[in-house]
Amino acid sequence: MTLIEKTQSKRTRNLRLPPEKRVADIIAAARKILSEKDYEAALISEIAEEAGIVEGTIYRYFENKRDLFIKVAEDWFEEILSQNKSFAKVDGTLNQLKSVIWWVLSIIHKEPALTRFVLMELRPHPDYTKTRVYELNKKFTEEVMAVFREAMKSGELDDKYELTFVRDMVFGCIEHQTWSYLRHLGDYSTDDLSEKIANIMYNGLLKNSPKNDNNIDNAISRLETIVDELKIHSHQV
Repeated sequence: MTLIEKTQSKRTRNLRLPPEKRVADIIAAARKILSEKDYEAALISEIAEEAGIVEGTIYRYFENKRDLFIKVAEDWFEEILSQNKSFAKVDGTLNQLKSVIWWVLSIIHKEPALTRFVLMELRPHPDYTKTRVYELNKKFTEEVMAVFREAMKSGELDDKYELTFVRDMVFGCIEHQTWSYLRHLGDYSTDDLSEKIANIMYNGLLKNSPKNDNNIDNAISRLETIVDELKIHSHQV
């Protein structure tokens, strides 16, 4: 069977699909095309071919390409939020922060095209805050901020900073550190970056940290060792 015959056969089968299944196939095809190309380069004709339908069928369900990809983004967020996560079960606040930040970074690493679409095409739009994607993104960020909120409530972390400020610090850092990767200009280590961000945020907000005293004692001990070594060296000279 030739490629043309296979495409025609696929289209014939798709004519019998219920609307819900057809829409799901279109969204899946659009997501696949987006993963291979940037939003601007993705063509409705390519999405239709991938879904095994004619272009006109897509316009029966979506107003335009942007409308289609907004639905793709909505489904993506819903997929992320439906994942079975329980960061509260991780032992210790610092480890919880590492886990939840690692989760965010792994999502970006897995889906750079969808991340770029949300950051570059949807978020700058004046109506973004009125969209379902915006509401879903708020729920997404809440997954991270819940760890900070509980640690502040328990008194482990300092609550003198507003949670929205902490959120901006975390996600601002994530966005800047992953920007080169999203622009195809580099890569990042999910493990290393989650470790760095979590440690900086945790230690910066930690109340009455015993580590501070230990650090001072260790520093004094190292200085004393250096002085003793210098004394020995001076006697030898």
